[in-house]
Amino acid sequence: MRVITGIARGKNLKTLEGNDVRPTSQKVKEAVFSAIQFDIEGRRVLDLFAGSGQLGIEALSRGAKSAVFVDNSAAALKIIKQNLESVGFNQDARVYNADFASFTAMSRDIFDIAFLDPPYHRGLLVSAIKAVLPLMSDYGIIVCEYPPEVEIPQSIGGYEVAKTYRYGKINVSVYRKGAKE
Repeated sequence: MRVITGIARGKNLKTLEGNDVRPTSQKVKEAVFSAIQFDIEGRRVLDLFAGSGQLGIEALSRGAKSAVFVDNSAAALKIIKQNLESVGFNQDARVYNADFASFTAMSRDIFDIAFLDPPYHRGLLVSAIKAVLPLMSDYGIIVCEYPPEVEIPQSIGGYEVAKTYRYGKINVSVYRKGAKE
């Protein structure tokens, strides 16, 4: 895995090993950032279910103001911290050891962009979307990665799916504020 562009362009990132790990592919990451490329500069980012932290790190590389990384795996937190150190973004990042529900319940932060890529087999995506809604700014963007067989609402909490991309066995949907429910 590498940082695609920005000030950390080309830097290698570590990832977790094992069958339970599903890092976002380079192709999917490129699509995600192509969809939000003009919305990143100066923004506050939440990388929920962060894994290696590659999505939040990519956002920082492209000019995001700050990023919060949340994962409940000690191994993931270690990798995130190593990756942040290797690209020099420690000062712009905070890392939390928590599950998504605990973090979102206690957080008082407001985010402009949230990346949600929960474990596919646990059915957490819709709950995670609902949990981050109170933490989003007035112009927030929620980016979700999930398998095609999972159905997500087209509109939720004032957000609507602006675009969905399909890459083989992965869908990426971008929610933007402004839906009329």
